[in-house]
Amino acid sequence: MNWSEEGRSGVATTADSAHSPHRISTDLLDEQREIAARIAAGQTERRSYHISTFGCQQNEHDSEHMAGHLELMGLSPADGVESADLVILNTCAVRENAAQRFLGHLGALKPLLRNNPRLIVGVGGCLAMQPDIREQIRRSFNFVRLIFSPNDIWRLPELLAPYLLENSTARRYEPGERDTLAERQPTVRGQRFRALCSIMTGCNNFCSYCIVPFARGRERSRHPESIMREIRDIAARGIPEVMLLGQNVNSWGWDLREEGIIAGTESFADLIAAVASVPGIERVRFMTSHPKDISDELISVIARHENIERHIHLPLQSGSDKILRAMNRHYTAERYMGIVRKAREHIPDLALTTDIIVGFPDETEEDFAETLRIVREVRFSAAFMFIFSPRPGTAAADLPPVAPDVVGERFNRLLELQNSITLEESERLLGGEYRVIVEGVSGRESGMLMGRMSDNHLVHFSVSDAVWANYAGEVGRMPAVEDLGVQLTGRIVTVRPYEARIFSLTGEAVEIERNDRGIPSE
Repeated sequence: MNWSEEGRSGVATTADSAHSPHRISTDLLDEQREIAARIAAGQTERRSYHISTFGCQQNEHDSEHMAGHLELMGLSPADGVESADLVILNTCAVRENAAQRFLGHLGALKPLLRNNPRLIVGVGGCLAMQPDIREQIRRSFNFVRLIFSPNDIWRLPELLAPYLLENSTARRYEPGERDTLAERQPTVRGQRFRALCSIMTGCNNFCSYCIVPFARGRERSRHPESIMREIRDIAARGIPEVMLLGQNVNSWGWDLREEGIIAGTESFADLIAAVASVPGIERVRFMTSHPKDISDELISVIARHENIERHIHLPLQSGSDKILRAMNRHYTAERYMGIVRKAREHIPDLALTTDIIVGFPDETEEDFAETLRIVREVRFSAAFMFIFSPRPGTAAADLPPVAPDVVGERFNRLLELQNSITLEESERLLGGEYRVIVEGVSGRESGMLMGRMSDNHLVHFSVSDAVWANYAGEVGRMPAVEDLGVQLTGRIVTVRPYEARIFSLTGEAVEIERNDRGIPSE
């Protein structure tokens, strides 16, 4: 496959191509680095930053890019929000409660200005694209200096320069263009065991309940060689797991094919196969797959590559064809079940997780019964279940709601059913041995570590003196659990679960794998 950024057939098909106005050029990115360097050189005292992130993994990765730009500007991470000179709230707009939670956090920042009048507060993320939220900030939280969109992150040095170099108190509340894509942004990785890698941004699906296309714009795919360069860098840093991110990863590349950057047959399946083939990448995860676009080829690729996770997150949303049409989902319940059957035929140890919305407008008891039927048939290992939350500007926002007491009763029934299935599916794993990438010290089980299996099950586990001695090559005192967590984060441990709960497993380490991947230390 020719994925060189020099392009094919002599056509100028780099990420800076003139016929791709939404792709930010290398020259513009270099200008931002120059501004960042001027800011760093112009600092008379060391300043610190704090980023509060709400929402999905894409937001987490956006925050990593923000941190990368801020550190190029000479700022360092603060110990907490109270000691920061710059605070950025990276927001989520998917549900109303996320917006209310953000406003609560924003209000809590106001007292900090009394102790630090030079505190700079910025708001980014998907909520920044909603005019009603910007107006609410203007009226009630006018200490906010800057509002910017997810697609403004690449020019954060330019946006922050007046505040960091000139101590400006001006308010800038107009985010930039939605449909932009910037490659090769600086990144501060937030985890030692997993690296997030965005392969695309935006969404073209316009599900009737979803704000994402309005907040993040249309789909734009990253250049494959730029992605592969990032993956090779991740492997070189000794990070064992990568998660490929996109609102709909299955549609990666359609715009690149239209622009002539990749061949007409190349797809997400080709991309994930290439990622899985990079030496040092022990596990590849991806999120999210839209059922209308998932391909037989992708299922085959997952089956062929043992280091691609045995897990697909496949949002169902509803089991009713009537509701699926109203949601503008472009698949039927039978099409969904066909994907499930084919995936499990080719990948017998596959775990499926999903999203389900309860109480979408005009949902009847018969519609809800169809959702319960599919939940029973598929037996999801986990499900993210939500009560319908109307989002301003979406097609479903003004539809007549289902009565709240009816929705609440349905939600409780679904929750009870899914929890019972989740527990039963977890119990099936007891006594087996599974490779787990260590994520650190367990926050729930005292004296234990935690990590995830290939099928995304979370497991808390102990390490015996004998297992540690076999790994360390000597008999001696095992480190305290905090030190053990530091030493083993990012390592692969074979774990045997012996207890199942709804949201996790508990087990014991059988073996700690030795390798020379050079896991980065704290």
